[in-house]
Amino acid sequence: MDFSNFLMMHQELGLLSIFVILLFFDILASGTRYMRWFRAVAVGLMSLQTIFGFFPMPEGAAFGGMYVTSDLTVLMKNVLNIGTLIVFMQAGRWLRQPENSIREGEFYVIATATLLGMYLMVSSGNFMLLYIGIEIASLPAACLAAFNKYKEKSAEAGAKYILMTALSSGVMMFGLSYLYGAMGTMYFADMSLGVALEPMTILGFVFFFSGLAFKISLVPFHMWAPDVYEGGPTATTAYLSVVSKAAAVFALLLTLHHVFGGMAHVWYYMLWVLTVATIVIGNLFAVRQKDIKRFFAYSSISQAGYIMLGVLHGTEMGLSATIYYIFVYLFSNLAAFGVIASLENRSGQTDIAAYNGLYKTNPKLALVMMLAVFSLAGIPPLGGFFSKFFIFASSAAEGDYVLVFIATINTVISLYYYLRIVKAMFINSPGEDSVGPFKTDGFNRASLVICVAGILFTGILSGCYSYISAVGFGLIQ
Repeated sequence: MDFSNFLMMHQELGLLSIFVILLFFDILASGTRYMRWFRAVAVGLMSLQTIFGFFPMPEGAAFGGMYVTSDLTVLMKNVLNIGTLIVFMQAGRWLRQPENSIREGEFYVIATATLLGMYLMVSSGNFMLLYIGIEIASLPAACLAAFNKYKEKSAEAGAKYILMTALSSGVMMFGLSYLYGAMGTMYFADMSLGVALEPMTILGFVFFFSGLAFKISLVPFHMWAPDVYEGGPTATTAYLSVVSKAAAVFALLLTLHHVFGGMAHVWYYMLWVLTVATIVIGNLFAVRQKDIKRFFAYSSISQAGYIMLGVLHGTEMGLSATIYYIFVYLFSNLAAFGVIASLENRSGQTDIAAYNGLYKTNPKLALVMMLAVFSLAGIPPLGGFFSKFFIFASSAAEGDYVLVFIATINTVISLYYYLRIVKAMFINSPGEDSVGPFKTDGFNRASLVICVAGILFTGILSGCYSYISAVGFGLIQ
């Protein structure tokens, strides 16, 4: 048997090794004093995986073109690695709670399995491998959403997520069957040559995109997000809002412009309408929220709309801006969820009212949250401002001024609801629901330092965008 194909799967093999090590560690150390080292081992192994991801790797295809690796796919996986590493660092205090401590290892093992599915999504050169990757990524994620099994909202979140996942997967597979019937192949390279404006091809694309839009939480495929984000554990919510969304956007980028680029004038208008609806509805519903996790669910929906601005035209600038936007969004959103997790672990509160007077009781956490929401809102000189600037500029360069105008207006609207949190922390007086002074654990503090550094330096260091632009150029070749 020829094992040379597996030699190209460096990152997948590394992650699979981590999965096996964590699984056996959990089995052998469960109930013993060695379990207190589990998070340190998980974080250490994930750190090594992230560091090794930046080493040069060979490009090419394996398994007859079903699996593809390049500098671009490696970059995408590195972004996913960084997000997963930060989530691992933030999850420890919650997992050490009495009701979760016996299952601490399960979280890291399941999250690693989910990440492996995302790897396959990014490196797929065939729709069947893409579909398998989506399923591997989605099914364990439902377990993470229902991890707090004794809490009604967590069980409800898991049930809703698995039902919507099954529905979206069925819709996607139905679309893939139409595409295969129209073109007689599932390989991206072959399909790009045979794409024609036939009703079966167009219908297949619509169903395929609908299934993938669920993962990105684009309107009208977004209704699962607020309930799952609110009901699931905060670590799971952070993981779904950043890592899962990033993987789905990367998969959309690769398929949209590698496979369906020849029918761009057909899907462009459909995606344009969905982009506007996602930005507007996400912003308007975020204004009304009182629960901060539900608030960030609608914020995440609106951010997905902004991401789509760079996807629409398929230009070098647009695709580079999309990857850069996701990279900055990763640090901004995980910084916010790191603070949310800290307060929730301390008090069990997720209402925005619990943040009243936070600057007086926990000034460092208040400053981190302020930087996070300012970056998400696009206030200079933070990374979020530059990410929005580049992604707006990519649409403006193609003459799509109406879309840029709508997005800009909604950015102003988003300032209102993001500043609500800043007002609560810095202006409102502490109330009955407010949290008193406390210290977070070392891993969580380190994760927040990484996020703050990312928010500050991704915008200031121009080399970050230049590097992404140089690597992302391969996507339009």
